[in-house]
Amino acid sequence: MTEGRGLHPRARVEDYTSKGWWSDETADQVFRDQVQARGDALAVVDPANRAALLGTEPRRLTWNELDHEVTFLAARLLDLGLGRGDVLGVQLPNTIELVEVYLAAWSLGIVVSPLPMQYREREVVGMATQAEFAAFVTTYAFGDRHPAADALAARDRIPSLPTVVGFGLPGEAPEDMPAGVVHLVPAAASEDDTARVAAYRESDPNDPNDCLTICWTSGTESEPKGVPRCHYDWLAISWATVDAPRVTADDVLLNPFPMVNMAGINGMFLPWLRTGGVLVQHHPFDLPTFLAQIAQERVTYTVAPPALLWMLLHDEALLSKVDLSSLTRIGSGSVPLQPAMVRGWQERGIPVINFFGSNEGIGLLSSFEDFPDPDERAQYFPRYGAPGVHWSSRVSEWMSVKLVDVVTGEEITEPGRSGELHITGPTVFAGYLHADRRPSPFDDEGYLKTGDLFEIAGDRGQFLHYLDRAKDLVIRGGMNIAPAELEGLIGAHPAVADVAVIGDPDEVLGERVAAVVTLKPGTTLTLEELVAFLKEQKIASFKLPERLEVRDELPRNPVGKILKRALRRTDEPTTTGAPA
Repeated sequence: MTEGRGLHPRARVEDYTSKGWWSDETADQVFRDQVQARGDALAVVDPANRAALLGTEPRRLTWNELDHEVTFLAARLLDLGLGRGDVLGVQLPNTIELVEVYLAAWSLGIVVSPLPMQYREREVVGMATQAEFAAFVTTYAFGDRHPAADALAARDRIPSLPTVVGFGLPGEAPEDMPAGVVHLVPAAASEDDTARVAAYRESDPNDPNDCLTICWTSGTESEPKGVPRCHYDWLAISWATVDAPRVTADDVLLNPFPMVNMAGINGMFLPWLRTGGVLVQHHPFDLPTFLAQIAQERVTYTVAPPALLWMLLHDEALLSKVDLSSLTRIGSGSVPLQPAMVRGWQERGIPVINFFGSNEGIGLLSSFEDFPDPDERAQYFPRYGAPGVHWSSRVSEWMSVKLVDVVTGEEITEPGRSGELHITGPTVFAGYLHADRRPSPFDDEGYLKTGDLFEIAGDRGQFLHYLDRAKDLVIRGGMNIAPAELEGLIGAHPAVADVAVIGDPDEVLGERVAAVVTLKPGTTLTLEELVAFLKEQKIASFKLPERLEVRDELPRNPVGKILKRALRRTDEPTTTGAPA
């Protein structure tokens, strides 16, 4: 937090508002404006496979119906004693209920801290303790798991947490619902609910500098970092993902990314909220369901991992059986796009928009308007502030970027030279949770040091060309995995002498986790034995290694650091070995 109320210092607020980059709007007010404007138009649709996932049938709500249920939930949050500044932990799949939790909490000034469904006790306890969850909202059943019961069992390890809520269940609480879980079912607000919530908002209105979310980024550290963001910076960066794909109220958006970080929240949720179209939820990712939803809901815009788009493009048999005629564009990113993939989809009449973002507030998007050449769109991002160059998104006028030599600290202005991207502007967060315990992520001029390496490119120096991650993050299916955490756990195995965790290329997920180890004399270790050992630590299943390689020694540089680049595979991506 900074001086006074809110996340950003007052001088920054005055500067950015005077320039028109920030306004007095709040996310909850944007929602109420859409309700007033859209009324009985369709607003949000549940995942088509909800019955198999949660045991309840999918629903479809208009803006008015959504508003009534949001108000009902807000009243229940007040009943639980929650209010401004309290942190609400949320672990829900992409459903209507997840949308309602965000909007209900925000209407009361409650901070939402969303966690992926894959997270288990280890991750939940760690993040809940850091952020001091005042309550935790989850679902009773998720496939064969029982997240509400799991959260209740871990509650004694979370000092701040008195309440676990099971939200979105069938009408009556299941007989085996653990005692102590608060059972809530979506319903329309009563007159009393509406009056109480309105009175609360009037007595203590939201400020745009109030914290909205605490999302989590793994980085390369063992302990995840909390990323607080407020109305100001969320609503500013939402224009990047509205402008680049030209989202309007006529769009039907299919959201396959978990609404837990920048990809799901700013890729789909906020553009929907900004424009008032239709949001179709999807979870967990299932290709047949995903393709069927595009056809059935007449989806006009969606996002998908690059590897999936590449795979689809080369599966003529599958493409011939599906109806993608409603799609007008697709968003993708997180790794460099293949020019042939971007070109191939454009030849089918569906341009791919290249995204590069982060929870901290990076927002580089290459639109088909600014980059009509698909090869350039795949390889380059706009270099905001390049002399004599205009970009179509309003965000480009607000942001300043520079490249900095990671050795000398010198700013790089010539093409073809690698440097770390530093960025500043109204989309960037104010700082990490418990900032006093961490090194500052900002340089001496206040620019965010992103840890990502780029070079200047283009005949006018108008492009940024992504080179590599400066850190060793493994990204599996859009989920960030910190190697340091896994290396610490694997290193505790009695047979392991040394370990390095890397990412193997994968056609669908982008990367899968691989562990390269050396063993202690006289010991052996199999992948199955290692996975069983890690499962005992109660970590998320997506973090489990899917390949184990045993070596006599690990390659190191002269100062002893493991050379992970020498360990990474350079062969073709694989599709085998997904963890349970």
